[in-house]
Amino acid sequence: MKSQVTTHILDTAAGRPARGIPVSLHAHTAQGWQEIATGTTDADGRVTDLGPDRLEAGTYRIEFSTAAWYEAAGTPSFFPSVTLTFNVAGTGEHYHVPLLLSPFAYSTYRGS
Repeated sequence: MKSQVTTHILDTAAGRPARGIPVSLHAHTAQGWQEIATGTTDADGRVTDLGPDRLEAGTYRIEFSTAAWYEAAGTPSFFPSVTLTFNVAGTGEHYHVPLLLSPFAYSTYRGS
């Protein structure tokens, strides 16, 4: 399946991809947030099949569940999860939403 939304996580403190982090995609609906897809980062820190191949225009969020990953590494962390909220224009274009992660900071951008 070709996903309209993809992501990857880079562990900027260690300088490597973050493998094995659960990721979920949610859509904002009239009833609140609805989970529409889940995945786990691969050896390259990527989730290439997160969600359907076409999303309606609207507001979405990706939640990265980082707590267990940090615990397994024995690394204290300030963020047990990271949630990124973004808008989809409904034009069919691809949305790549990367996360640059360290134990006490994170950043993101719209990738290609």
